[in-house]
Amino acid sequence: MTSFARRAERVQPSAIREFLSLAADPAITSFAGGYPDPRMFPIDELHKIYDDLLTPGNAAALQYAASDGLPELRALVAARLTADGMKCTADDVLITQGGQQGLDLTAKLFVDAGDVIVTERPTFLGALIAFNPCEPDYRSVPMDEEGMDMDALEEVLRTTERVKLIYTVPDYQNPTGRTLSLARRQRLVALAEEFDVVVLEDTPYRELRYEGERLPTIKSLDTTGRVVHLGSFSKILAPGLRLGWVLAEPEVREKLSLLKLAADTQNGTLNMRAAAAYLTNFDIEGHIASMLPVYRHQRDLMLSTLAEAFPSGISWTNAHGGLFTWVTFAEGFDMAAFQRDVLIPRAGVIAVPGAPFYAVDPEPNHARMSFSGIPDDRLVAGVRAMGALLHEAL
Repeated sequence: MTSFARRAERVQPSAIREFLSLAADPAITSFAGGYPDPRMFPIDELHKIYDDLLTPGNAAALQYAASDGLPELRALVAARLTADGMKCTADDVLITQGGQQGLDLTAKLFVDAGDVIVTERPTFLGALIAFNPCEPDYRSVPMDEEGMDMDALEEVLRTTERVKLIYTVPDYQNPTGRTLSLARRQRLVALAEEFDVVVLEDTPYRELRYEGERLPTIKSLDTTGRVVHLGSFSKILAPGLRLGWVLAEPEVREKLSLLKLAADTQNGTLNMRAAAAYLTNFDIEGHIASMLPVYRHQRDLMLSTLAEAFPSGISWTNAHGGLFTWVTFAEGFDMAAFQRDVLIPRAGVIAVPGAPFYAVDPEPNHARMSFSGIPDDRLVAGVRAMGALLHEAL
């Protein structure tokens, strides 16, 4: 039998992927995925772009490209980031296979076995999956409605050795939908500077804002180059393109580029050219603006139906953006068991139990529920069915 490397022990199946296999059943109503609504994909525009690219005169679209990304696309991304308060050029940007590769490469660059990554409590499951092969230790910091608790973070930094990364999803966090306040963003940068720690800022949902003010990115508050900023086209264009980016100071960006070269050589040239053509020839800001009322309606419908159908004593977050609400049940309630034994067999409804979103000391009495891409009638019926079973169980 093959002797696997020690890091393979930390490579575990995704709890979300397990539920997504169930979601393929048309009889199942799934609040598990967190996928963007496919009706929002700019199909006509992308169809025209690919038709134009797949011609003999554009054979270069099928050729190798630079490992750090198509220069034209990097420049276009840099222009959007600069407009968002992060002054940069194409030389500061690395194109990645979605935001997920940015998580993987950053952990590989900074984290040795036994180093500590600080996460929000709860945190994005996909980040834990990316970090785990580096064999880190974790510390988690509780959240409230303003995001990560900075007093608790300071205590962790003051009392913990070998902290290398602070990982945060500051805008409409996955899984809670919460947003880190401006004052806490400023203090996070100050703490990272004081304790000489890198901040990994992950922003896949930043553009999906339905209410409230647009806050500056953590990277825009960074004056010493210790914030690594990740973004993605998955929620604003199409996830199947597998296009994201990293913005980092030159030494970090160059080393990340070398790690990417080792991992996969480059992103697909065709998709990079298609994204560059879309940004050049079409109005992505208008496209994003057209999505917001759709997602806002889906969010409002879920929240109002939760209020109507769920028993008292259950709470949920009112996300100002993104694709999720985080539902909290009474202590002692096991969402995974309830879903396995009751919710799926009796109602054909699935969400994501909360325990896998905890880096340490998982809490079973939560669920992440996504409202995106579900027809109104099925969303309402699914939440009501879940509520009826919760009334019975509780």
